[in-house]
Amino acid sequence: MKWFRRRHPEPAPQRDPAEAAAEFWRGWVELLPSVSAALGDKEPNRVENDLCELVAVVHPELHFSLERGQRAIYALVISGQEDPRLRPFTDAWKAAAPPEDAIWEYHDSVPPVPDPTEVTVNLGIHRIPLADVRVAVQVDEAEGVVDVAVHHPQFAELDQAAREALTYLPLDATLGERLAAERLRRVETAEAEPQGAIGLLELREIVRGLG
Repeated sequence: MKWFRRRHPEPAPQRDPAEAAAEFWRGWVELLPSVSAALGDKEPNRVENDLCELVAVVHPELHFSLERGQRAIYALVISGQEDPRLRPFTDAWKAAAPPEDAIWEYHDSVPPVPDPTEVTVNLGIHRIPLADVRVAVQVDEAEGVVDVAVHHPQFAELDQAAREALTYLPLDATLGERLAAERLRRVETAEAEPQGAIGLLELREIVRGLG
């Protein structure tokens, strides 16, 4: 998974979200042959700049990625990273999206992967299997949220920025960006494996079971 964003975002224009979304989808239809050709050649960077400009039509602070789909071959994901200021724009974008087909599906937040324990991520020179992530969980049933401490045995090999990335990335992969934002209250990095820690699939079961 690789996220893209304009390198120098401009101030957000005062636009109607529905109008901005409609303009995006008109541009998407025009750009789609180039996107399909780039993906077919396994060179998504070829259309990165064009897509950055097109996504900025919706809002310049949005991120996007091109992924393997779960129901289709490819997925286009546009995310405001759960910033409430951006939700009207991602909501309008998703509402105006064309019907999904065998080739494309569309997401307005990062979706969970089917099985995070099968994912290996690259952080610098390190290849890190998420199957080794262990999580300590404290459930606040009254509030419907959980506090977590995330551990991976390779934390000691990573710098601070990479440890932070490896703390949050498995949670988004397991729960999806939106559910993680709604249900995770406090997230900490645990350099030593906490007593009673569980795996990512067990974490998913607990969080999805919250009322």
